[in-house]
Amino acid sequence: MNFEQLLPLLMFAALAILLFSGFPVAFVLGGVGIAFAFIAMWYDPWLFDWPQFNAIPPREYGIAENLILTAIPMFIFMGTMLERSGIAKDLLNCLQVLLRRVPGGLALAVVVMGTILAATTGIIGASVVMMSLLALPVMMHRNYSPALSAGTVAASGTLGILIPPSIMLVIMADLLSKSVGNLFVAAIIPGFMLAFFYMVFIVTICWLKPSLAPKLPEATQTVSRTQHWIMIARSFIPPVILIVMVLGSILGGFATPTEAASVGAFGSIILAFLNLVIFPALKVKEITFEGQATLGDDNLREGESLAGRFIRIFKDVVIRSALTNAMIFGIFVGATVFAFVFRQIGGEEVVLHLFDSMGFGSWGILISIMVLVFFLGFFFDWIEITLIVLPVFAPIIAQLDFGEHVAKIDTVYWFAILMAINLQTSFLTPPFGFALFYLKAVAPPEIKIQSIYLGIIPFVLIQLVGLALVISFPEIALWLPRKMLG
Repeated sequence: MNFEQLLPLLMFAALAILLFSGFPVAFVLGGVGIAFAFIAMWYDPWLFDWPQFNAIPPREYGIAENLILTAIPMFIFMGTMLERSGIAKDLLNCLQVLLRRVPGGLALAVVVMGTILAATTGIIGASVVMMSLLALPVMMHRNYSPALSAGTVAASGTLGILIPPSIMLVIMADLLSKSVGNLFVAAIIPGFMLAFFYMVFIVTICWLKPSLAPKLPEATQTVSRTQHWIMIARSFIPPVILIVMVLGSILGGFATPTEAASVGAFGSIILAFLNLVIFPALKVKEITFEGQATLGDDNLREGESLAGRFIRIFKDVVIRSALTNAMIFGIFVGATVFAFVFRQIGGEEVVLHLFDSMGFGSWGILISIMVLVFFLGFFFDWIEITLIVLPVFAPIIAQLDFGEHVAKIDTVYWFAILMAINLQTSFLTPPFGFALFYLKAVAPPEIKIQSIYLGIIPFVLIQLVGLALVISFPEIALWLPRKMLG
């Protein structure tokens, strides 16, 4: 192997080493790309020249021109608004009462809440932190197992990476040059399948060992029929309406994902206004009971009006959304530089040659990529893995032939869903599972790191079972797009 063939491998090795330096990922990606562009020009001007280097800025500007990516800021805004307006807190209280008689009812309420939040936003960090603050103190107060509590919160909070409208699926669609709507539809059944598996696991283990999840005391189970309906009307129906507005408009063909994102963002403002201004003014209260957690920063401050609180929270949501967007798009810019230079210096050909030399067929290549992504998830975040791995392997996957198992036209969509399921585990696998860090940072003192690691094991295994099922039965992901989109 000569230096020209070795250069892409050195580029990948340099990236892997520098990602552990703690330097901002966006700068590492872009810096490695620029550095190896100059190294390639120094080694052989025919390998990489100045016209190719000058093509980098227009590619970056293309990110700003890409209308598909405008959905990301609006989905982030929608999720942040739901978090800060107290809608999620009221939803958890509602679900907790409605599921109070089911084994592990509080844990089930967390899964259902995570599923609903996933269908309205794809911000994993915010979802995990919010559910940790709201649910973990209540679960500890009810003497739930720390491991079961931590595992349930962490796994449920990561469903937003797969269930549409997922920010990751928007980014994947752009990188793969595929329809966001088709990817959204393909992810619906796998996403809700995982949520269903979580619930089956919780009900089963709590039925077999009730001490893991004691039932609510009888004193908290007395809720009148009128209170039930008020609670459902205030806390459950509004988020469901928002889901219908967002996903229904996409699935029904009434709006593109970008247009649906704007509908969702506007809808979240309306729900926040109802929750923070209208309902308190009308004295409509949610059902509460001992042990309920609260988010104090959402409370009225001294001398503050209801409208003033809404404006304060709205400003905070805008700032938080802007910071999150800056982080995501900064990494996007750096990854674009890295992927462009990697391709230009022959990275794709080197990777294909390596697979050919190992004698891997289509199945061997697919399984190798899935194993690689799974182990990368032990160390890196989903956005880093997505923006590094997809540009390198997507052209390779598009050339693979799985015969009658998957039609060639559906291969890329199938691969994207497999990647999404696989990447969900990256939030839960130690030592750098980000959902575990988010949870530990805000968890009650009795939740030890050992309990967190023990609690996530069954949920990671469930995710791997889900991945194996979609690999074995592609129709789990592909049936609904064919049915709805033809």
